[in-house]
Amino acid sequence: MTDGVISLPLCPLFLEAREGSERSDEVLYGSAVTVLDEREGWLRLRTRYRYEGFARPGIFDGGDVSRWEEEARQVVIRPFADVMDRPAYRATVLLALPRGALLAGGVPVEDGQWLEVLLVDGRKGFVRAEALRNQRLWNEEGQEKTRDHLVADALAYLGTAYRWGGKTPEGIDCSGLCFMTYQLNGLAIYRDAVVREGFPVRPIAPERAERGDLIYWPGHVGLYLGGGRYVHSTGKSGGTLVNSLRPGDDDYREDLAQTIASWGSVF
Repeated sequence: MTDGVISLPLCPLFLEAREGSERSDEVLYGSAVTVLDEREGWLRLRTRYRYEGFARPGIFDGGDVSRWEEEARQVVIRPFADVMDRPAYRATVLLALPRGALLAGGVPVEDGQWLEVLLVDGRKGFVRAEALRNQRLWNEEGQEKTRDHLVADALAYLGTAYRWGGKTPEGIDCSGLCFMTYQLNGLAIYRDAVVREGFPVRPIAPERAERGDLIYWPGHVGLYLGGGRYVHSTGKSGGTLVNSLRPGDDDYREDLAQTIASWGSVF
């Protein structure tokens, strides 16, 4: 087994090692993975959040993986961020990275308007400062502030198109939305729409649910906003939106309000 760091803006993972297989996940730029084996031109990968799938070769650049994981502390928070070859608007775009991509460095230049970053392949680049933030540590500011962050980061995906297996503003699915919301706040939860033993989320009683907790339906998951509302990405609606559990609200979804399987929390 060998480790590598994804050097594509996003790397699709597939359920099977064949063309036309179902997309199950997307691993974002700067994420470290383990190559478990190779099958007929496909790599079987395991992510750091313990999800496995198949990808084509050509997704890595060389380098010290352990060092990268220690130093890649800048995360893209805008829907997309251009990495430029110099700190100027008219510079050459080296890469366009989606929210959740990781970069090293982060030294302010040009009066703090730009950050100098390091790419996976060792090149230097420059990103607008407002497009990046330091990676958060889970619950570093306490539960109330963490819940606020979870809600804000989930709502940042509003209007994103639905994509099965997606995890970026190009397209995202229900579990991808919830996964990325927690990942952006320093915690890896299970990638699929179930409570899985060995991961942080545990079942809770509905009356204990607070903003930032999770609502599970058969094959679906959303993030609770409080006040009877939740944000989710759904194929039926074609994207990420807010709905309500309260019958009197305009955005009430009766089918979902009456079929909740469980609630989950990490707090």
